[in-house]
Amino acid sequence: MANFANTDFLTVAEVAEQMRVSKMTVYRLIHSGELPAVRFGRSFRVPEVAVEEYLKAAVTGHRSETA
Repeated sequence: MANFANTDFLTVAEVAEQMRVSKMTVYRLIHSGELPAVRFGRSFRVPEVAVEEYLKAAVTGHRSETA
């Protein structure tokens, strides 16, 4: 089981703003498994470090396929 005690989470809207994409794009990344997220009730929260890793991999072109 993962330990999220020191993890900062972002909302889908915050991720979209940070990545400069639409919220629908963020939802697609979550549902495809490209961007990990945790579900809280009816909403998703994305670990901040996951967004940083995704963007870093996208810049270098070495994003791993997890689906």
